[in-house]
Amino acid sequence: MFTCILLTNPAAPALNLTTADALRSAWGGGDLKWLSLGEAAEFSVASVPSNHWDVWEGLQTQGIDLIVVPTEGRRKKMLLADMDSTMIQQECIDELADVAGVGERVKEITAKAMNGELDFEGALTERVGLLKGLPESVIQKVIDERITFMPGGKELLATMKRDGAYCALVSGGFTAFTGYVAEALGFDENRANTLLVENGELVGKPGLPILGREAKVAALEEITARLGLTHSDVMAVGDGANDLGMLKLAGAGVALHAKPSVAAECEIRINHGDLSALLFVQGYARSDFASV
Repeated sequence: MFTCILLTNPAAPALNLTTADALRSAWGGGDLKWLSLGEAAEFSVASVPSNHWDVWEGLQTQGIDLIVVPTEGRRKKMLLADMDSTMIQQECIDELADVAGVGERVKEITAKAMNGELDFEGALTERVGLLKGLPESVIQKVIDERITFMPGGKELLATMKRDGAYCALVSGGFTAFTGYVAEALGFDENRANTLLVENGELVGKPGLPILGREAKVAALEEITARLGLTHSDVMAVGDGANDLGMLKLAGAGVALHAKPSVAAECEIRINHGDLSALLFVQGYARSDFASV
């Protein structure tokens, strides 16, 4: 059996009974269940409909995401999450660059790297090089003044951890930021690159080895092995090309507001919902969410 989930942006709910029930009827689905009225609903089907992606594309124009997942094993025992533009709404290196006055150049490189057009390690090294000479204090300034959390993230972590899941933050960004985000949201561990500092200034070089796509795959493999879990027990979420390895390896790989080339390779694509969508995909109703 499979479960079809329809969901939308909770800040501007666009899901109505007519749309949800019409699809359920067309696909011969089971009873419609509201996970959150106007925001998320689900029904079961015996197999994945052949016109799944055509319907998905049509619903996108209505501000609705459509996800079809195996019913068995929906609830995951581990969350593996990217940080930049996933758990937070910014790219930290872009924010640092903006303060340094090289924002446009770095944003251009970031966009190409996340879309898979540039080698991640080379792109990271080039971008960090443009930050040379910045005072180390700028990191805290960016955290205090520029970093905001993706909506739904606190509920996602609190609910999964309440039910026993292990949560790890893995980023191609920097430990100076993942440490803050991990503590604020409740991650059990975090892994990222380091920004080298000397005499209170950024050196303009990242610490080696650089953590990129393979490091995220390694994190998934190492943590599941340590905890006695399988890859199918993992929900991974990210938005960039360097996330694809872990997204494809995880039992549920979620492309959240992802670059088109990344989303095209993932079965679970969230373009309208926020991080609470990851709970709906696992079968949680909003009334089941942990309070934060």
